[in-house]
Amino acid sequence: MPELLHSTLGDWMDRMAREHGDSDALVYHGRGLRLTYNELNGVARRTARALLALGVKKGDHVAVWATNMPEWVYTLHGCAKIGAVLVTVNTNYKIFELEYLLRQSDSKVLVFCDGTKTNDYHEILGELLKDLSRVPKLEHIIHIDEPGGRKAASGVIPWSRFIRGAGDVPAEELGAIQAGLDEHEIVNMQYTSGTTGFPKGVMLTHHNILNNGYFIGENMKFTEKDRLCICVPFFHCFGLVLAQMACITHATAMVPVDVYSPVAVMETVQAERCTALHGVPTMFIFILDHPDFGKYDFSSLRTGIMAGSTCPVEVMRRVNEQLGQRELVSVFGQTECSPGMTMSHADDTLERRTTTVGKLMPFTEGRIVDPETGKEVPPGVTGEIVTRGYHLMRGYYNMPEATAAAIDADGWLHTGDLGTCDGEGYYVITGRLKDMIIRGGENIYPREIEELLYTCPDVQDSQVVGVQSRQFGEEVAAFVIRREGSAIDGEGVKEYVRGRMSRHKVPGYVFFIDELPMNAAGKILKYKLREQAEELVNGEKE
Repeated sequence: MPELLHSTLGDWMDRMAREHGDSDALVYHGRGLRLTYNELNGVARRTARALLALGVKKGDHVAVWATNMPEWVYTLHGCAKIGAVLVTVNTNYKIFELEYLLRQSDSKVLVFCDGTKTNDYHEILGELLKDLSRVPKLEHIIHIDEPGGRKAASGVIPWSRFIRGAGDVPAEELGAIQAGLDEHEIVNMQYTSGTTGFPKGVMLTHHNILNNGYFIGENMKFTEKDRLCICVPFFHCFGLVLAQMACITHATAMVPVDVYSPVAVMETVQAERCTALHGVPTMFIFILDHPDFGKYDFSSLRTGIMAGSTCPVEVMRRVNEQLGQRELVSVFGQTECSPGMTMSHADDTLERRTTTVGKLMPFTEGRIVDPETGKEVPPGVTGEIVTRGYHLMRGYYNMPEATAAAIDADGWLHTGDLGTCDGEGYYVITGRLKDMIIRGGENIYPREIEELLYTCPDVQDSQVVGVQSRQFGEEVAAFVIRREGSAIDGEGVKEYVRGRMSRHKVPGYVFFIDELPMNAAGKILKYKLREQAEELVNGEKE
């Protein structure tokens, strides 16, 4: 059995540069960019020195709001070398969500790109810049400027100018700072939705993510000869740990796709002879069902991870057979456990890999407990999945009560997920105690949408639930009570959310009702709304 790694992320990259300096580390097919481990480490060191020149110190928070761009990777490793904390920002965020994250995280620096097809970051930041008192800790905004790209507003620092600041900081100063870091210090903060409150900043250490990525790569038999096509977003643990960390712990080449599209993925896999491909089920479905699927060569593929939401058995079988990923595996966990708790193995049978989420990963503990009593249940009996070990977060940033609610006095993280464990140690996920919706791999927190709908002058009350979807796993359904005299329709509700929140949070279904189902104590019975939504949607064709 492999041993735990004991290293900071910055020191580990130095080691990879020494031992695998000439191996491909970061390759962008669409950009023509190709860096070896030695070159990537050099860029990371320059980024670290540039951050120091900007005044960033150990413990400061640096937020990154960008697609899977090279600068995202550079910023991660630059922060790691000086003890700064990289705060990941969902690329779909709009003003309501971005302001909350920057304020709650106490971010000192924001690095951003132009945006996505549906999200203009310049426009959103322009609104935020009108009143920076809303994000009092934010001191610097850095724009990832590219040839032929847009110019940022006055006061925003272009990346090209930012990186030149590295020359003002001696290499010896960086070396001294890096040498003083500890593997158990926070290196990354990711925001995750839960069942109560707004998104919470999950604090993860070097030890957390480096080891979780290492065991992920071990289970997939990664070596320096492997090449992973990364089309899942970097801002997720999927992209950061299951992809990037799994690669750098095995000198495997990272081959990112800036923004997911089936064609971009297929072209990249073929051109770079990728041996592995990660994705949520929806991503694989779009590739398999693409009209040009047969035109591409996938013979180099061997393995990969399907995770992020419930993985349909039939889709996993198709990926095995049609994409040739005979060693496709799945991972179960959540951001709070770095994120992997269980994982199937490349050597497991197809049946095990398609119907279970595998066994506990090394150095992790897991139990199935009765949600009411907390007592462990026998094999095969459904209960709540709890876990503890090296992989547990350090807590939620500035939310001690939420941390205490998630991790009990004995150190067990209560996942809120329901499942079973058989006599051989294989876990099966059967449902969730949580109200959280998982749409196409994106975690959606109902109350966040409900809070926004409360600000709509046409809405008196609303409740949001998840409803099963063949395409996305789950879809958002909103039950709305109109204000008296209002004639708002479903499209009007959707448009209100669309203009203020990420597109994946826009309700797929809007149902108007006169009153919400409640119990005698006045508690809203969401399970009745879920049942009603299922009945209504089953009468519609998605």
